[in-house]
Amino acid sequence: MKKTTGFDRETTRKWHPATQAVRGGTWRSEHGETSEALFLTSGYTYESAEEVAARFAGEETGMTYSRLQNPTVAMLEERIALMEGAEACRTQATGMAAMTTALLCQLSAGDHIVAAKAAFGSCRWLVDHLCPRFGIETTVIDGRDNDAWEKAIKPNTKVFFFETPANPTMDIVDMKHVCGLAKAHGITSVVDNAFATAMLQRPMDFGADVVAYSATKLMDGQGRVLAGAVCGTEKFINEVLLPFQRNTGPNLSPFNAWVVHKGLETLDLRARRQSENALAVGKAIEGRVARMLHPGLASHPQHNLAMSQMEACGPIFSFILDGGREQAMRFLNGLELVDISNNIGDSRSLCCHPASTTHYGVSAEARADMGVVEGMLRINIGLEDPRDVIVDLDQALTRVGL
Repeated sequence: MKKTTGFDRETTRKWHPATQAVRGGTWRSEHGETSEALFLTSGYTYESAEEVAARFAGEETGMTYSRLQNPTVAMLEERIALMEGAEACRTQATGMAAMTTALLCQLSAGDHIVAAKAAFGSCRWLVDHLCPRFGIETTVIDGRDNDAWEKAIKPNTKVFFFETPANPTMDIVDMKHVCGLAKAHGITSVVDNAFATAMLQRPMDFGADVVAYSATKLMDGQGRVLAGAVCGTEKFINEVLLPFQRNTGPNLSPFNAWVVHKGLETLDLRARRQSENALAVGKAIEGRVARMLHPGLASHPQHNLAMSQMEACGPIFSFILDGGREQAMRFLNGLELVDISNNIGDSRSLCCHPASTTHYGVSAEARADMGVVEGMLRINIGLEDPRDVIVDLDQALTRVGL
């Protein structure tokens, strides 16, 4: 592979996803390094005053300041865009920086956003609290209800915002229908794809305009760094998102970009193996819990829709214990192998109580409306042997009388 092949879309777009995740976006320096270089620099120098003026004017390509461009970050952005099937990508410091940027870069006072009610707690905070503070009207609906999306449209509706599968209820949104409806009405669809990544689901294949990520999750996949990303057309990224990002500064550090870049090399292997493990674990404990919320299982009410959109079910699912918070807490305290942690996408199996962690900041009424009940537990299945995870869950369930 030549030094700049990774940026040649005519070549890289012909590669299969696993190859894109390993080699896409690679740009080698004059040293010919095999592992992508880490450029730890805030600024750049120029051969002349005219050169820097031309770069700032957009008349000449090249780096100007690491809040705008950085070689390591640029490599990651090209790789993510390539995997996503997007024209362009911009990375951010965290997943929530990505969600905030994806929304606020295109919304103004007087605009209206329609959002699915089942969402990560901080995403609901954006919709329920931050947007209204800036005069942006919001409507929250059941994202599973195709008719609800259309009924919520107003003359000033600018954005549809949802995640699928949703955190932590595992609700599935019919992307082809909802994104098609958005396009028909001139509305921009923004999809949070953190639970799946492009390896398991590509929302743009179903008509999504913008795809946003917490790259902290499966993309890094080993619990090391925070990162976010937003993908879209070149026009959206460069003309709508970039001015917001340039002037507000939610940028990803080069080191964190390099770590995520390395994580992507094993994403295909990890995402598929963790999906297989999650399916095995879900099947093993389904009969022991009051309710299982796992899109890969036939018992999930939207199983067929999920599998029509996803190549595999992903590593995350939720389940409900009848004994409420008290029983859920005793279950967590009884775990011996699985960690109590609110992260997801990690190579380690992790479990948490959403009502008291990820969705603690959501009102009790909103939690009840979205189905985040006190007995709900969310689990991320890692790369351990699933038999060991099953044994640990089995003994923890036994301890709480199940």
